[in-house]
Amino acid sequence: MSRQFTVDCLYEIFEYLEKNYLTLHSCLLVNRFWCKVAVRILWRNIWNFQYNIEHCSYRTHTIIGTLVACLPNESKVFLNENGLFIQPPTLKSPLFNYPSFIKGISINKFDEMIHSVLENQHLKLSLYYSKHLIAQEIIKMFMNQIPSLKKLEFYWNNFKNIPFNIHFSCFPGAKDCLTDLSELYCNSDVYSEFFYQLSQTCHNLQSLTIEFRDTISSGLVDFISVQNNLKILNLISDEKIWTSIIPVLSKISNTLIKLKIDVGEIYAPTSFISSCINLQELILSANQISFKELQYVIFSNLQILKIPFDRPDDDLLTKFFENNGKNLKELDIYSIDGSLGSSIAKFCPNLKKISTILMDNNGLETLKILFNTCQYLESIKIWYGDYNSDEKEMLKIVITYSKNNFYELKIYHEFSSSLGPEDFESFLISWDNRNNRSPINLISIKDDFWNITLDSNKEIMKLFEKYKKLGIIKKFGIEMHFET
Repeated sequence: MSRQFTVDCLYEIFEYLEKNYLTLHSCLLVNRFWCKVAVRILWRNIWNFQYNIEHCSYRTHTIIGTLVACLPNESKVFLNENGLFIQPPTLKSPLFNYPSFIKGISINKFDEMIHSVLENQHLKLSLYYSKHLIAQEIIKMFMNQIPSLKKLEFYWNNFKNIPFNIHFSCFPGAKDCLTDLSELYCNSDVYSEFFYQLSQTCHNLQSLTIEFRDTISSGLVDFISVQNNLKILNLISDEKIWTSIIPVLSKISNTLIKLKIDVGEIYAPTSFISSCINLQELILSANQISFKELQYVIFSNLQILKIPFDRPDDDLLTKFFENNGKNLKELDIYSIDGSLGSSIAKFCPNLKKISTILMDNNGLETLKILFNTCQYLESIKIWYGDYNSDEKEMLKIVITYSKNNFYELKIYHEFSSSLGPEDFESFLISWDNRNNRSPINLISIKDDFWNITLDSNKEIMKLFEKYKKLGIIKKFGIEMHFET
């Protein structure tokens, strides 16, 4: 009984390491007891493991070799007869039934891994057909051995031959394996048979991400129409054709609680968005979207609104906030000037997180207003660029005007920060002197282009380590701009 309790505790601890592949892999080597617990978590989504540690080619061969070693004898014989010999990582039989631990499959990453293993081999058959045969046997095993698959990624790639014609939903065991699928990521032009087959078993999808191409498979429309309780929908497109699927999406709009529309310059129909009245989170990354209709729609459950790029006119947003601002807890908006800042302060008093650019010369005054009126504000991300460069004054405002529940400051510099170690030390000393203060998180935001994050300054990092040991800084980190 006590040993079982220990297993449960160890499993709960290892759950926190799910994305820390290096550490989790080290846990395998401690002893068999630790190994039995860690291996289940490590193999949940094994496809990402090769991308997060050194020697990824070796790890790729190890993963594919292990899967081949787990194949039933008839599959191994079939592959050998076709000249396909994948060396297992050890001559011993596998310690565990590794495929049974898998909860997510990425067909594309799986294909890339098989390609990496075979590309330098002397093959009896073509590389494409050899990949197809190996993928077929392993996926057949997956359908038979995985009790309940939760996540499936299937992106059609026009530039690589992927095993797209493996109708795995017809394999023995597929019905049980796919019935409780909860997350699907796919292209709109994946062959229709895939969606038709999936429609036979999977009716309770929770999250669907569609990357639209120049065509839409008829099977995709049917698949969406049989979903009973879809909660999260992400639509990604640079093609106008995506709007043709709006009628079937509207039929499932009442169940959606999170909607993300990322269509760039393509027009986003607001009639569909308006029908999603139970939304809790709305993300609009669309340059051509009219708020004329949305400004009057009441989303009574909306808590998170993100418009990270071009935003609607102030008067339209103000009306939207008047109708929906009271319940908002998080706001990510491209820019806030004095006028819009006043509207947010008036209609969105319960905000806990704000992310924005302070646009005009009164940006710091706007920051004061937000701190004064948003009494529950816990975290703010500020983008510094051409419009505001007085970062020292910004730190003073955070000290003076933020409330005791505020604990996180995120700073995005368009190029580099004007703040030095002495500025942060003054800030941290003042923070420590505040009554009832919490330790603070300081986050430097990074993009893929020009900006320089705070970790490049060794003196600043040395200072942060000092104040972490003193308990004044809880966390310093780097986050990607488009992931925060």
